[in-house]
Amino acid sequence: MGNPKVFIDGEAGTTGLQIYTRLSQRSDIDLISIDPAHRKDPAERAKLLNAADVAILCLPDAAAREAVSWVTQPSVKLLDASTAHRTADDWVYGFPELTADQRSKIASASRVSNPGCYPTGFIACLSPLVSAGLIPTDFPVTVNAISGYSGGGNKLIDQYESFHAEAAGTESIQPYSPYGLSFGHKHVKEMQQYTGLSHTPVFVPAVGDFKQGMVVQIPLPLWTLDSPPTGQKIHDTLAQHYQAEPFVQVAPYSEPSVLRDGTFLEAKTANQTNQVQLFVFANDESQEALLIARLDNLGKGASGAAVQNLNIMLGLPESAGLETA
Repeated sequence: MGNPKVFIDGEAGTTGLQIYTRLSQRSDIDLISIDPAHRKDPAERAKLLNAADVAILCLPDAAAREAVSWVTQPSVKLLDASTAHRTADDWVYGFPELTADQRSKIASASRVSNPGCYPTGFIACLSPLVSAGLIPTDFPVTVNAISGYSGGGNKLIDQYESFHAEAAGTESIQPYSPYGLSFGHKHVKEMQQYTGLSHTPVFVPAVGDFKQGMVVQIPLPLWTLDSPPTGQKIHDTLAQHYQAEPFVQVAPYSEPSVLRDGTFLEAKTANQTNQVQLFVFANDESQEALLIARLDNLGKGASGAAVQNLNIMLGLPESAGLETA
């Protein structure tokens, strides 16, 4: 048997291009590429989708749903990087570290949804704590997060960098800009479903004046609980859950500076990796804590996670293509 065939539908987009770059350097996968002149040709795309062992969808939600409808070959596996199927019952959620059996579910699935970047950090922090009963399911959770502007895709990248060039030397460039202020962000259902919360979190995302990187913060007013866990207990629960995980790092509770530089927690430190780094800061006297996840929004938050899931789906070494990505 030859190498598995992989087709990236939408390889010219931000995530698609990142995945293509990672996979094109490998000798254990054969990439099927579409002629650029036919990228919008439904017949040609359908042909290549059905010729692949795994097709990766790097498309807007509506286009991803349409592409799924074109797959008629039962043996084709799909990995969707869009938001379209992340909470769908017949799709497996592509966060291998979620539960003890999540990897086996991904490995045997024909339909896998790649997680969102913000939800990856949020779920990584909170899901083990809810599962362990340290945080109740009805806890009123808030999450504040900032991402590099590359999270908005090629169009936003071009707009931002053009504006940045024009505004150089002026005060027009804003280092921090919250958005999604009408609530109901498309990520909150995903966040709720895979943490087991009974309500969606209050989510306040922001874009920063940097291209790549992400910090997700979850403040916990533990004094509202009847039996507040200590900071050490929260940390140990996370550390135990992820102790054997190659792509999740939990900073030591007594020495969180191991993964940060001095006083400040830099958003870009995990860039060019497939790592999500978790931090627990707490004050047991005031009964408050802060959970922080740091990741590359284009790595573990998008294309790196997709490559990790692809490897699992194909039965290949999970870290293949992710040693420096």
